Amino acid sequence: MKFYIKEIESKKERKQFLQLPVLLYKNQKNWIRPLDSDIEKVFDKNKNKYFKQGIATRWLLLNGKGHAVGRIAAFIDYKAATKKNDQPTGGIGFFECINNQEAANILFDTGKEWLKKNGMEAMDGPINFGDRNENWGLLVKGDFPPNYGMPYHYDYYKTLFETYGFQTYFRQLTFIRDITPSYEGFDQKIIDKSSKLLKDTNYSFRHVKMENIDHHAEEFRTIYNKAWAGFSGLGSMSKPQAQSIINKLRKILDERLFWVGYYKEEPIAMFLMLPELNQIFKHVNGKMNLWGKLVFLYLHRRKKITTALGTLFGVVPEHQGKGAEAAIIMAFADMVKKEKDFQYKQIEMNWIGDFNPKMIHVVKQIGGKEHKIHHTYRYLFDRTKEFKRMEII
Repeated sequence: MKFYIKEIESKKERKQFLQLPVLLYKNQKNWIRPLDSDIEKVFDKNKNKYFKQGIATRWLLLNGKGHAVGRIAAFIDYKAATKKNDQPTGGIGFFECINNQEAANILFDTGKEWLKKNGMEAMDGPINFGDRNENWGLLVKGDFPPNYGMPYHYDYYKTLFETYGFQTYFRQLTFIRDITPSYEGFDQKIIDKSSKLLKDTNYSFRHVKMENIDHHAEEFRTIYNKAWAGFSGLGSMSKPQAQSIINKLRKILDERLFWVGYYKEEPIAMFLMLPELNQIFKHVNGKMNLWGKLVFLYLHRRKKITTALGTLFGVVPEHQGKGAEAAIIMAFADMVKKEKDFQYKQIEMNWIGDFNPKMIHVVKQIGGKEHKIHHTYRYLFDRTKEFKRMEII
């Protein structure tokens, strides 16, 4: 079979890039089409801030009849390329392909050669030219509807990647548990430790108030910079960045799902959940046009979202291991007890790297069950070089 690779340049080719997964997954009941606008903004220099520190391009793979049978993108974030890497490392992503190893190899080779030409010595994939919470990792376990921003893939994609020579750099785990007005599923040890902490008047845990959301943006930044900045390639968050994130969340944020823990009124813990938007977006076929917006507003007001997506969960280092991790969940459960008819029935805790065993342990202690697994792969261009997985934190 003959294949032809084509770098995307025209409006028609951009449309083919968006349409290919629609054709590939048309018979998959659990696939949810991403919003076209979300995909397109990744490659828009006016909308994606990562173009200020990197470059990106994308290709289509065509068969002899000119029909698209594969796609791939490649990108370099120059700030992250050498950070905590033994070699300059770029990325490939937005990979979709028919079940054909030759076709997949052409796509991978194309990304590799472009990255090599631009000074890279390895590639991670499938990843995003942007933040890690979107379009990151290959689904290898858990044939369930994807969370908003997370990819869904055929089982055979794992074979295509690993046959080419990609190796698992780290795994991303998604856990699930029912939302109940009790401590059902909690490890007794953590209940005892957290109950003691909840009785300590120095500690308090409460959900945010929308009228104070700008103040909570600064709390969000403070906890983030203490708990996450500097780890696994993440930089510090500025005040404008924190405000920008909160501004983007205003329209969808449910204050009952955003919790902050305090010690002597200083913010020390955070648990941010968001309504699982894919429960609505599955009805708009990738289009947030006027009709899509009307559908979204109608279903959102009818409270059709029943799953909360755990997005950020962390405790500042000096308060870790004291029970705050579970206490903030227990405070949330206490609130659910008081709600007459709480809209959300389950929570998915998304994107927990296997390089973070402490967090995995905490999630299991509060009753989380492994639900999905994504792999982030790495491919070293020098095949004689020793492969190293991501370091455990």
